[in-house]
Amino acid sequence: MSLNAPLDATPYAPVLSAEVRAALAAHRPVVALESTIIAHGLPRPRNLRVAGELEGLVRSAGAVPATVAVLDGRARVGLDKAELERVAEDPGMRKLGHRDLAPALASGASGATTVSATAFLAARAGLRVFATGGLGGVHRGWTETQDESADLRLLARTGITVVCAGVKSILDVPATLQRLETLGVGVLGYGTDTFPGFYLSSSGEPVDWTVTSPEQVAEVMRAQDALGGPETALIVANPVPEAEQLDPALHDRVLAEALAACREQGVTGQAVTPFLLDQLVRHTGGASLEANLAAVRGNVALAARIATAWTVR
Repeated sequence: MSLNAPLDATPYAPVLSAEVRAALAAHRPVVALESTIIAHGLPRPRNLRVAGELEGLVRSAGAVPATVAVLDGRARVGLDKAELERVAEDPGMRKLGHRDLAPALASGASGATTVSATAFLAARAGLRVFATGGLGGVHRGWTETQDESADLRLLARTGITVVCAGVKSILDVPATLQRLETLGVGVLGYGTDTFPGFYLSSSGEPVDWTVTSPEQVAEVMRAQDALGGPETALIVANPVPEAEQLDPALHDRVLAEALAACREQGVTGQAVTPFLLDQLVRHTGGASLEANLAAVRGNVALAARIATAWTVR
C-alpha cells in the first residue's frame, strides 16, 4: 500500500491537527518537522524556544508547520502549544525511529520522532515536504560493523521531499552517497555542486544535480510523480551558510580526537553517534550546536518555500 494513501479510520492512524487537516484540504503548503531535536537534541528550556522559532519560520513563509510526535500511543502530525511543551519538557519522552512506531502505538507510549519515523508518518498523513538538520547514513568502519542508519532504507520507499544539510559529518559521507545511489534516492544540491557537510558548508563530495530555486525543486517533484515507479524520497541538500558553519579546522581536529576516544573507550553500536556528537559540542565550546541550529533554520525556511512552490499548480 502506498505510504501516501488516504488515512484509514483505525486507532493507529496518524492524528492530524485541525490546522494541518484544513491546510491539506485547501491545498495550502504544509511542512513536517521532527521532534527529536526538541526532546533530545537541545538543553531545556532552549529546546522549547527553538521549537517555537522553527514553527514560526514556517508560518512567516506562508506555510503551516506540522511537528510530528507520538503522545500516549497516538501519532500526532501537528502539535498544539501544550503538546509541544510536553515534548520539550517531559524527561520520559522516548526516541522513536520508524521500527519503534508499532510497539509505541500498541503500548500507549510517548516519544519524539527521528528522521525515519517523521518521514514515514508525514508521508502517511499526505504531507510532501519535511525539514530536518542532517540525515543518518553509513557509519565509518561499515565493512566491519555494517552499521547503517534506518533513515536510508526508509527514504528509499517513502515519497517525501526532505530538506537537510547533508548527513552528519561523523559518518562516512562518500559511502552514504553511494548507498543513496544504490537505493535510488534522488539528491539535489541547493545552490551548490558539492554535498553539504552538516556542520560545514561542503563535505567536498560532488552532487550530480544542482537547483537554485524552490520552483525548480517543485518541478523535479512533479516530474518524479509523472514518471511513476517506486516511491522514493527526494533529498534537497541545503548547505549551512559559510559565515555560520563550524570552523573546518576545529571540526576536523575535534572529530579526529572524538573518533580516537570512541575507539579507546570501546563505544560501539547505537552509542557511537550520541557519544561523538556530545564530544563535538563539548570540545568546540558549543560551536557545533550553533552550526547545527543555523543549518536547521535554513532548512526549515527553504522547506516552507518549496512547499509553497509545490502547491502552486
